[in-house]
Amino acid sequence: MPHRPQPVTILVADDDADDRQLVAEAFEEAKVVNDLRFVEDGVELLEYLQRRGKYAEPAASPRPALILLDLNMPRMDGREALSRIKDDRNLRAIRVIIMTTSKAEQDIVQAYDLAASSYITKPVKFESLVDVVKTIGKYWLEIVELPPDELDTLA
Repeated sequence: MPHRPQPVTILVADDDADDRQLVAEAFEEAKVVNDLRFVEDGVELLEYLQRRGKYAEPAASPRPALILLDLNMPRMDGREALSRIKDDRNLRAIRVIIMTTSKAEQDIVQAYDLAASSYITKPVKFESLVDVVKTIGKYWLEIVELPPDELDTLA
């Protein structure tokens, strides 16, 4: 089974400060030890990924191995951000997991049409969120082989 020798960066795009805090606490509780970073909307997500503005320095924006993406955000929603990520040859290899409150079939279908790696409805209870984070950690960081970090030079 693959073993990742060092933590990877996980980027969370969510406009809700309480949800960002809960995700951070769930990662801590689940003991999924990684470099967890946060942005508040799709515009900031793309600035991070394209190293613009306050993210211009590589140290401020390490390439994420995974993005947890909310769909409903201001300025640029998750659908548009996902579309732009998957249209960019330098970013499309990054695994994007939709983690949102929407259970709408149309959102699920559209997310997969836009090449989302997974679609998860945000759990209501904290304990359930911890379980989801443990599962994400186990599957995406221990079992699945992700693209090599050398792709960081493309961003």
